Amino acid sequence: METEALAAASEIDFSVLALFLRATITVKIVMLILIFASIWSWSIIIQKFINYRKARQDAEMFDRAFWSGEPLDKLYEQIGGSPTGANEKIFVAAMTEWERSHRGEDLIGGAQQRIDRSMDVAIARQSEKLNNGLTFLATVGSIAPFVGLFGTVWGIKNAFEEIAIQQNTNLAVVAPGIAEALVATALGLLAAIPAVIFYNKLSADADRLIGGYDSFADEFATILSRQLDS
Repeated sequence: METEALAAASEIDFSVLALFLRATITVKIVMLILIFASIWSWSIIIQKFINYRKARQDAEMFDRAFWSGEPLDKLYEQIGGSPTGANEKIFVAAMTEWERSHRGEDLIGGAQQRIDRSMDVAIARQSEKLNNGLTFLATVGSIAPFVGLFGTVWGIKNAFEEIAIQQNTNLAVVAPGIAEALVATALGLLAAIPAVIFYNKLSADADRLIGGYDSFADEFATILSRQLDS
């Protein structure tokens, strides 16, 4: 009897596709959700790496131009109304407010505060862009294992129901249902682990970039403050 059960179990297809096709509709939905979450997470991760690399390159290029000794008015004219990098946008926001604060030869009061606020707004916008999508990674990293566990519990429940219906505990009856259920947990971990790892990595990268923007804004505010005092 045991030999017959092992022979029957060996004939069962245990590939991931076969396990998915044999699963109940609820477990299939769970698997599809986890697969979609994993694909979407990887698309965010790849896009963020590209965006952060470009942001670092833009910052380096602008820093070289800013500290080259070229007059700021001339640099502002060169950038014009189409800044590309984050530092350029912060610079343009400050210079735009600087020009608006002049009325002929006179300077409107409170210019320093308005310039600081304009740079803060520009930094906030860049920060939002950098962090956009990271919340999804955090969500996937937090809930994907539990979604997978739900699929596993549901699959095991169906496996026990099948055992009760057939009144047979042979390996050929038990193994497919248990295997289908465990695939859901595996998919949950497959989605969650990269999401958590890269969320931490990308969050740290975003914080470093934003810290660089804050440092530039402080340095630029100091330069403008000296101009205002003179």
